[in-house]
Amino acid sequence: MGRKIIRYSDIKKYLDTFTLDQDKADYVTHFLQNFNTEAGKYFRNEALQVLGDRFLINDTSIIEWNVPFPPIKNPEFKFIDLFAGIGGFRMAFQKLGGKCVFSSEWDKYAQQTYEANFGEKPFGDILKIAAKQIPDHDILLAGFPCQAFSIAGKRRGFEDTRGTLFFEIARILKLKRPKAFFLENVKGLTNHKGGETLKTILSVLRNDLDYYVPEPSIINAKNYGVPQNRERIFIVGFRKDTGVTNFEYSKPTDTSKVLADIKEEYPVSTKYYISNVYLNTLKEHRARHEAKGNGFGYEIIPDNGISNALVGGGMGKERNLVIDKRIEDFTPKTKIKGEVNREGVRRLTPREFARLQGYPDEFIIPVADVHAYKQFANSVAVPAIYATGCKILETLSITEVLN
Repeated sequence: MGRKIIRYSDIKKYLDTFTLDQDKADYVTHFLQNFNTEAGKYFRNEALQVLGDRFLINDTSIIEWNVPFPPIKNPEFKFIDLFAGIGGFRMAFQKLGGKCVFSSEWDKYAQQTYEANFGEKPFGDILKIAAKQIPDHDILLAGFPCQAFSIAGKRRGFEDTRGTLFFEIARILKLKRPKAFFLENVKGLTNHKGGETLKTILSVLRNDLDYYVPEPSIINAKNYGVPQNRERIFIVGFRKDTGVTNFEYSKPTDTSKVLADIKEEYPVSTKYYISNVYLNTLKEHRARHEAKGNGFGYEIIPDNGISNALVGGGMGKERNLVIDKRIEDFTPKTKIKGEVNREGVRRLTPREFARLQGYPDEFIIPVADVHAYKQFANSVAVPAIYATGCKILETLSITEVLN
């Protein structure tokens, strides 16, 4: 008797018929990704209640995935993806041979993008998830938001982080004790509250949770194959019984890329070109600031240059305008004041945003542009994560803790 093939697309169509109150897609998709492993038991009961007799899944079933980045076969290690966004960490660590056994992301539009690409809907608010509900794993990954630490620096260690999102990472580390973790945050964490916030975080990781944590490193995406000047703090740690006592962050791997390498191959929609009225406003705005000795204002990135750090909201996109004179139709596609500018000035497209963060072109963008810009701007730079992930796995394999 042959194995039963079950199509994820069929299950997805079924799940889409549920109302929000009945939605258990997080349990179901996590179960599908892990049904024939130990991790599957964490999601089995809720998932089978939803699937019922319609989809009979057992250990011999085969899931036919029709997503760009399905779970890999015969993984070498397990990881979890917290504050997952659209899956930048997952992208890198799946490529490194890992299996994601749990993901969490509260933003519904990011969840939509994540599921379209990986076939898994992340669980929602991490504040509502008990650590015991999370499968065992080798590596914890998190690009956690930097909330203000209201009492950071009072030298109360673990207690100082309560009420912050870092505490959610700490409580999971405390119970699940993965072999290693990899955290990412904005560069500003280094001097938040005069450095006391970072000092508190490191104290919790080193003293309260008993991990070996080397000094964090500021990593710039432009050194890892994407033409974007994006500095972020990377924090890694290893459980002390792994025997790891030394760790070196990755050296730059590729500094050659320029904006021309990520620009759209064909002419883009007129909607990405700004109006002549708005362009004049930007020019006047910058001129006023330059007259005061300030450097603030719009910026046009040359093809042989690299972009500023991506920002999704406000005037952030105007810091990364480009010249593209291949425009074929000057008829406005959106409501604008004036006419489409004749200088060829446009914003980057969501796909160009994706490339600047190291996402391959097969990565699906299922959401409206306004959400896509935000998602890619908030993402990690995948190649930089991958390079550091290589060093983490290399370090762990030296101590032979990964079987």
